Amino acid sequence: MYTKDNIFIKQSCLNSFQLSKLHTFEVAARHSSFSLAANELSLTPSAISHRITKLEEEIGIKLFERTHRKITLTEEGERIYQSLKRTLNDLNQEIFDVKSGDVSGPLTVYSRPSFAQCWLVPRIHSFKERYPSIDLKLLTGNENINFQGYGIDAAIYFDDHMPDKLFCQEIFSETIIPVCTSEYAKQHDLTRTIQNLRNATLLHDNQAWDYDSNEDEWKTWAKANHLEGVEDISSIGFDRSDLAVIAAINNAGVAMGRFSLVNKRLLSGELITPFPGTEVLCKQKYYVATLPNKHTQKVKLFIEWLGAQTQ
Repeated sequence: MYTKDNIFIKQSCLNSFQLSKLHTFEVAARHSSFSLAANELSLTPSAISHRITKLEEEIGIKLFERTHRKITLTEEGERIYQSLKRTLNDLNQEIFDVKSGDVSGPLTVYSRPSFAQCWLVPRIHSFKERYPSIDLKLLTGNENINFQGYGIDAAIYFDDHMPDKLFCQEIFSETIIPVCTSEYAKQHDLTRTIQNLRNATLLHDNQAWDYDSNEDEWKTWAKANHLEGVEDISSIGFDRSDLAVIAAINNAGVAMGRFSLVNKRLLSGELITPFPGTEVLCKQKYYVATLPNKHTQKVKLFIEWLGAQTQ
């Protein structure tokens, strides 16, 4: 008879035979049924019962309360089951990590805020599904960071120059085009002529492709589309492209949209481009950078994943 107050432990450690019985116990406890355990292990219910009884005798602990056609874990059995489940999970993870080499653990990525919010974060679930053992941390900012000082493994930039001392790989190019709501376009009669932009408010990213680019994205677009004096048009500046877009959605003006970041909003009709066919290819490109000595397998897989998302 096993009781909580009278447990006789015959051995100080488990042997290989008991480990096999513990596997049987784990399956029976998981199903709360000898019959279902028998189905999983291709044994008879009586064989399962015999193994559990033998295990209880050998370790000196009653694991199950048995009633007519029903089994329930004892308090001690529940403790052992939870411990066994944790151990199996840890062992499975360890096996996965060993087989995966260094494709596990932390990976810190730095990104421009607008790119992170509008492009990277909506897709990030697929990276985690593919590499569940990589613990991804995403940081954002407009500065060109010091890899050594911030513990960052890879950084995503939008610029026309890739630093020589870093390993860099282009992700994709970008086009810019004005966007606003259909209501705002109608209010300012924008679809009739590009010149009517002079009566609108221009929304732009002050740090579009460097830390103080001010209205350069609008100037670049205006020059390509033969619109003079764009710097004299009323404007609102932001330090993030996505904030300019949000302002446009709320009828504050016309934002200079980066196509890769606003495409979904254009497809949904939330925004329109009042001047179709006026898009301008930027000389700036999105690229990912890392220190050559930090170009690890995790970083390589992340870069490969980025490339696959652009296909």
